[in-house]
Amino acid sequence: MAAKNYLIVTAGGSGTRMGGPLPKQFLTLGGEAILQRTISLFTRAVPGIKVITVLPGEHIDWWEKYCQTHPFHQPQRIVKGGFTRFHSVQNALKALPDGAIVAVHDAVRPLISANLIKELFRMMETERAVIPVTPSVDTLKILDRKDGSLVEAPESLDRSRIWGAQTPQLFRSEDLKAAYTQAYSTLFTDDASVAAKYGIPLTFVEGERLNLKITTPEDLRLAEAILNLSS
Repeated sequence: MAAKNYLIVTAGGSGTRMGGPLPKQFLTLGGEAILQRTISLFTRAVPGIKVITVLPGEHIDWWEKYCQTHPFHQPQRIVKGGFTRFHSVQNALKALPDGAIVAVHDAVRPLISANLIKELFRMMETERAVIPVTPSVDTLKILDRKDGSLVEAPESLDRSRIWGAQTPQLFRSEDLKAAYTQAYSTLFTDDASVAAKYGIPLTFVEGERLNLKITTPEDLRLAEAILNLSS
């Protein structure tokens, strides 16, 4: 029997860098909430996928009312977010059964293609964890603060070896739940880092440059421009 597919969409952040009254995942992109657009990408690409949505506790009512008053009736299990992203995913994993394939995705990455989503799930037929990454295109500097100024450190980085991790990151549910029994560390910046620390082998695949994470007003304007160009 094929494993059931699940999506944990992490929307538990406050989005303070946007500077507005609403967290960034609830802002409008292309006429609908970013969170709605993100979830819809997965439900269209992977029919029958089960959705677990992690939200800030103070905005759960807002989201429920949004779903009732907009043409968005996707069944979903709503989970209250934790103190950090790590703790938010921990909370979501309590609603995840064994024997499933789970994709953990940032709510504010609403431009991922259906082709990449499908390919990541296809790879999970043989892999234990699949992580999309993109190569660095910038020259990277290691800088120290000295007397209020930024000073270049003597270390250097080989840009050809530097890749940025994206989401969704896919795992077998038993593996991810086991990895999240570890004590929290500030080094756990994504699910892949938690899984790697636990010893789960990771498979990397090239992601998409347009699978950007919306964190600032400039990012939102860029996402709008991308949508306008593709429409």
